[in-house]
Amino acid sequence: MSTQVTDEDTRYEAVRSRDARFDGVFFFAVETTGIYCRPSCPAVTPKRANVRFFATAAAAQGSGFRACRRCRPDAVPGSAEWDVRADVVGRAMRLIADGVVDREGVAGLAARLGYSARQVQRQLTAELGAGPVALARARRAHTARLLVQTTELPITEIAFASGFASVRQFNDTIRAIYASTPSRLRATAPRGGRTRGTGTPGAGIPLRLAHRGPYQAGFVFDRLAHEAVPGIEEVSGPPGARTYRRTLRLPYGTGIVAVGERPGTARTAAGAHPGGWLDARLHLTDPRDLTTAVQRLRRLFDLDADPYAVDERLGADPRLAPLVAARPGLRSPGAADPEELAVRALAGPVEAERLVRRYGKALDAPCGGLTHLFPEPAVLAEAEPGGPLGALTTALADGAAVLAEAEPGGPLGALTTALADGAVRLDPGADRDAAQDALLALPGVDARTVAEIRARALGDPDAAPPGLDLPDTWRPWRSYAVNHLRAAGEWELR
Repeated sequence: MSTQVTDEDTRYEAVRSRDARFDGVFFFAVETTGIYCRPSCPAVTPKRANVRFFATAAAAQGSGFRACRRCRPDAVPGSAEWDVRADVVGRAMRLIADGVVDREGVAGLAARLGYSARQVQRQLTAELGAGPVALARARRAHTARLLVQTTELPITEIAFASGFASVRQFNDTIRAIYASTPSRLRATAPRGGRTRGTGTPGAGIPLRLAHRGPYQAGFVFDRLAHEAVPGIEEVSGPPGARTYRRTLRLPYGTGIVAVGERPGTARTAAGAHPGGWLDARLHLTDPRDLTTAVQRLRRLFDLDADPYAVDERLGADPRLAPLVAARPGLRSPGAADPEELAVRALAGPVEAERLVRRYGKALDAPCGGLTHLFPEPAVLAEAEPGGPLGALTTALADGAAVLAEAEPGGPLGALTTALADGAVRLDPGADRDAAQDALLALPGVDARTVAEIRARALGDPDAAPPGLDLPDTWRPWRSYAVNHLRAAGEWELR
């Protein structure tokens, strides 16, 4: 059963049956209580006449509803719709989730989308019932509630880690959305739900990254282990209990993140899968990078996917049906750093390792096998601080310019130069078709590499590599179909 529902009767039926498959897809609010919930809320089902439906939590909040303390509607996976859609609303939602509004404001969001701020405000409000500021505010509040109730981080540190500009703004928002103070939220957190010992900087921040439905963690961890570049990534532990660790270059600093492999969750007596989570721990030099780091991990592990919609479509095909039955909930891994992924897809693992050793920035404090960040522009900015190259690299937010100077000839130089000067954009709000056209125009960049970049760096669920017979009936989930073929040994990684 697809979770892409639009009519209110179907939504109410999902609420009545407490169907967890729809958590994060939409929210419902009860006019008699002033509270909004996730569809699977265990409370008594309200009368249909008293229920209102919202596409986002921000829209419910904007209409004056408070978050339910019982079902915690903010602790759900994001809607898979924003990963599928390529229009301005989908692109805007991906950028907002990445923290662009917090860092650059609505004007920065609009500039990235190629629209005016007024146009972006109008389109988001018309379709989602909330503008970019309200959507970003809801994201900050959800992050704050999660940290308050599941960690022992100081309240002041949580305020800034969640993206709030001040403690006062943080307190006011928590009161408005949860009708409570941060201290009271912490005191009333479910017993046993808090991770002890998280108040010290060296311990990192432990989080649970939720997903809906079944999750084939083994396939994802196999893929990450196969691709791992020494110095920036490592996978350790036995199959079924592995840990993936990597370094991240973030807007305000750097980070080291670790994500644990979890066994699959059994189906319920009714046959539905309740979903689950991956355990993560984040070590950040600046807590303001928390939400951005979490969102990049969610993209890397494809945690906002809708496995029900994917499996329903692909499982109806005779060729794929046995593959889907064998691996329900198979994911399509993304990228923690889109520009890095593009360079690696073109260069290959051996060359990527050499680039890290030669041009990557060494960590101030290496952690096990993690010693570097993937190459960044600051290296060249220091080498030629007065020249045009130094000015360019200082102004950039990605690592491509280092490699453009270091490897000026050949396809790699063409790609990194295009990334550095903005001719190719791979950020969460990039236009996928425009990026593909720009990549194909570069010398030496073939269609298979571009398809890999589109599926991984741009998170396109419907990317189709050349050389495979991918019928239109598999759309819009052809990236997942390719992964099923890979898992079955019918399509090889390069």
